[in-house]
Amino acid sequence: MSFGGKFEDSLVVEQLHKLSVSFLVDDLEIRRGGVAANMCFGLGRLGLRPVLVGCAGDDFADYRSWLERHGVDCDHVRISEAKHTARFVCTTDTTGAQFASFYPGAMSEARLVELAPIVATVGAPSYVLIGADDPDGMLRHTEECRQRGYAFIADPSQQLAFGSGELIRDLIHGAAYLFSNEYESHMIEQKTGWSAAEVLERVGTQVTTLGKDGVRVTDRHGLLVERPAAAGVKAVEPTGVGDAFRSGFLAALAWGLSTEHACEVGCVLAAYVVETVGPQDYSFTTEEFLGRLSESYGGGSAEAVRPHLGALVG
Repeated sequence: MSFGGKFEDSLVVEQLHKLSVSFLVDDLEIRRGGVAANMCFGLGRLGLRPVLVGCAGDDFADYRSWLERHGVDCDHVRISEAKHTARFVCTTDTTGAQFASFYPGAMSEARLVELAPIVATVGAPSYVLIGADDPDGMLRHTEECRQRGYAFIADPSQQLAFGSGELIRDLIHGAAYLFSNEYESHMIEQKTGWSAAEVLERVGTQVTTLGKDGVRVTDRHGLLVERPAAAGVKAVEPTGVGDAFRSGFLAALAWGLSTEHACEVGCVLAAYVVETVGPQDYSFTTEEFLGRLSESYGGGSAEAVRPHLGALVG
């Protein structure tokens, strides 16, 4: 929501302990989001069929329909009998100041989800990506992956600011991949007490997004690859950009492409999101996507990806 004035004009510093104000907003925009849904949407747009695992409320029906139309398997989303789907509500004034609230709702029931019955239905996963969720749920799913031998990806993102060092150590130890942005990578080191080298001793590969500078991929043997961001990006709004990168990167891995091409596909998909308001409001054709790959990384990259884009979901 957008407020046409300044919050500060309605606040009396001496009376903040009695704060009670309301704001007449100019507009209301409701957008789909959530890290798991954003990533699954991106994978679905690239022709894969990801399995969404998480918890939602009985208000999920419309969102489910949207995701299923875009190639996402929602059969294993747990529907809470008592709580609404998690949501973020934010009001912004003309100076950019914000009042915001996050309601976790059904997300708090993620700890009740077991992965084994899902695997029994859909088959062995290529990867289980454990993103920001209820902390106990994240921990349970990480431990289950280790116990059952499912390759997992650690992507704690927003929970890094709130998680203890012990929790973060438990979430990333043994991961096939660790995803973070550059700031988060330093936070991981600070909270775990591990050096960058010690982090890499505990994960297979670390993928660090660098914003406008692209992405860096490393393992315990050193730098694997570093790729720049896609060319000609006209940034509009950053929400969901990291999720889109992960979608593209993982899609390329699923296609059997190199780490270098995975970075490139991730960066191009991220470019579409940063140029659009909303994490699931972008679109492209096969030729548009390949053209952008070619423009950014050369014709060889586009030709490597071309055979895999025949089943794009509109």
